[in-house]
Amino acid sequence: MLATLIQSSSSFDPNTTTASHILVILPKLERLPKKYAIPGADTLNQLLERRQIKLSKISETPVSANLGTGALCSWVMIDAGKSVFEQQTAVRKATHQLLNENPEELHLAIYGNNSQLRYFADIALYTAWVNGAALPVRKQKPERTSLTHIYLHGYKDTDNFNMQRALAEGNLLARGLTVLPPNELTPKTYCEQIKKLAENEGWMYEAYTSSTLKEMGAGAFSAVAQGSDTEDAAIVHLHFSGSNKSNQKRIALVGKGICYDTGGHNLKPPRHMLGMHEDMNGSAVALGILLAATRVDMPFDIDCWLAIAQNHISPRAYKQNDVITALNGQTIEIIHTDAEGRMVLADTLTLAAKQKPEIIIDFATLTGSMHTALGSRYSGVFSNRENLVQKAVSAGNKSGERVCSFPVDADYDDELESDIADVKQCTLGGEYDHILAARFLSRFINDTPWIHMDLSASNHKDGLGAVGSDVTGFGVNWAIELLKQL
Repeated sequence: MLATLIQSSSSFDPNTTTASHILVILPKLERLPKKYAIPGADTLNQLLERRQIKLSKISETPVSANLGTGALCSWVMIDAGKSVFEQQTAVRKATHQLLNENPEELHLAIYGNNSQLRYFADIALYTAWVNGAALPVRKQKPERTSLTHIYLHGYKDTDNFNMQRALAEGNLLARGLTVLPPNELTPKTYCEQIKKLAENEGWMYEAYTSSTLKEMGAGAFSAVAQGSDTEDAAIVHLHFSGSNKSNQKRIALVGKGICYDTGGHNLKPPRHMLGMHEDMNGSAVALGILLAATRVDMPFDIDCWLAIAQNHISPRAYKQNDVITALNGQTIEIIHTDAEGRMVLADTLTLAAKQKPEIIIDFATLTGSMHTALGSRYSGVFSNRENLVQKAVSAGNKSGERVCSFPVDADYDDELESDIADVKQCTLGGEYDHILAARFLSRFINDTPWIHMDLSASNHKDGLGAVGSDVTGFGVNWAIELLKQL
């Protein structure tokens, strides 16, 4: 639940409020102008002088101090010359200096010229909303509670910052689902949650059950799902239609939803299996995007396809050297059972492509090699259209969720040639598996314009950009920015 926003076009007045936690956002300045009656200006100057820090330095390293009123105040500058990611990071650091005390309310005091105020307010509110809401925990006494109110001083928006609120809600949905423990978020309970969400949001809901998928010939998905104790795996299809019905583009979102990944018969070692309840993050991101697009009524027909299963070890589990037949008729030789993500996505992409959307965008925590290539500060993208690569990178720069593009040339297919099937699932060597995985997935899209995001930035220690939790919800903000370009 997001904090209630209370707005005022007037500047912050410490004499008319009992604010306990104040975030002051300024443009980059060399000295404080007299035209700004900034909360705690004297305290800030004394603090900077004592630490021998230039005022402009707080665009990189925000500072905080207690005021004479007893309030804790944090000051930060937004440097227009820096990237959106760097600006978001600075505001997030300043915000966390206040949220560390677990306040109920937060006051945002925005300063700048007319062209700066809206932009500063957007960053400040998005950051406050995504960090001010506490993620689910199962402690008897949680350390964090959510903000109840955010007070914005210095700028007022008649639309109540609907876009920023939608982005925050989408991001929080993605993160909130991803952090749930695997005994709580099973394929069955996940589908139940999605169905309830669909009812609340007015989305069409359809679930292709395990038995249905077997009858349809979705052998790639079924091979992974057959190792689970119960046949509760499913491909869930959601549909949202914007209110502008004239010539709406059809967009397909696809997400990997492996609720727990043991690696199957190629069992992961403990240090690599810990955290595998987050392997459903791609599906959570797709849901977050759909929620944000619904909240702002984006003018698209959006189909959301979620491949929900678990990858377990059992007498029925698929194994190396199996040959299975995917929904599009291609035969696949199994090389490694821990490459299950591309298997469930193969049949899900086939279903999405059958509806002939203008574009398919899929999200998955797919390969360790992408994390090796990029670390966890960027996610990697692939596309079969050069113009979409450019749009993807541009959306990353504008949203603060940075992406790096990778090649997807056809000659990589040489590595996936099989003697007994149409294609190998992967190779045993993982050096450039992220590229081979993209080449594998490209076989199931029927040449539809397509972007594949390998979510190496789904989890980053101490947060990334605007988001302060390890689980980042990366992809929601990026996708909405991309859809704006479309």
